[in-house]
Amino acid sequence: MRITLINPNTSRAMTAKIADAAREVAGPDVEIVAVCPADGEGPAAVESHYDEVRAAAAIADIVLRDQEAGGSDGYVIACFGDPGLDAARELVDVPVVGIAEAAMHVAALTGRSFGIVTTLSRTLGRAEDLVLRYGFERACVAAYGTGIPVLELEDTGSAAFDQIAGWCERVVREDGADAIVLGCAGMADLCARLSAIVGVPVVDGVAASVGLVSAMARMGAGTSKRDEYATPPRVPSPGRAQRRRTGTPVSEKTRDSAASGEAGGDGGSGSPASCTAAAETSGTRSADSVVA
Repeated sequence: MRITLINPNTSRAMTAKIADAAREVAGPDVEIVAVCPADGEGPAAVESHYDEVRAAAAIADIVLRDQEAGGSDGYVIACFGDPGLDAARELVDVPVVGIAEAAMHVAALTGRSFGIVTTLSRTLGRAEDLVLRYGFERACVAAYGTGIPVLELEDTGSAAFDQIAGWCERVVREDGADAIVLGCAGMADLCARLSAIVGVPVVDGVAASVGLVSAMARMGAGTSKRDEYATPPRVPSPGRAQRRRTGTPVSEKTRDSAASGEAGGDGGSGSPASCTAAAETSGTRSADSVVA
């Protein structure tokens, strides 16, 4: 089974970090291919409505190119605003899940209530919109912005972690949440440490999405093609959208370099040619990588 995980910002380091979180929960027969747009093809970070529009366009383009290259068994949209989710579902008949959607569903299964801890306060409106869309307005008891910009989560140092932990403790202590939803894919590596501190389940949407997409694919539960999610009437036919492919997935060494800011020479942003992190599972690698 192949799951393509799309980070819609251009950070190569964050894409590698998200891929690692996905691999931790993927089954031995699941190949995770994590991709992000090349420089100039998407936003550096998704922190505004304008960024979200650019992210949605980049996601649709990546899905189309992946379909031309043979497609995947499912897709994960690794941004808490779930940008481009509906458009991506129109383009394929396999499962497509956003990390906000997945995290809220899983959190609601762990207790009667949950709170959201995210990045900037300006993104709270979008988070609240999604709470309503997904039907969790009774379960979600609080949503807080930490004030931490997305790209500062490429390397979650002690100061950022302590700040996030403090908000998580507040959600439990003052708002009575039974669980916490982390509102950014860049927080994917913090769940275990935060849960040990606050004493309740802390849910990362990346892990939740990979689990749900894997289960849906095994069940044969893809995206319904009736009415709203039917294929759009105007979509570039295969072969018309320009495509570039590489037979060399990002190696462990390259991922390590990206995480340390060496790859791309710009402190972790996507390289001009591609931004791909192919996961190793059961000793195998992707022989092909989607390049935005």
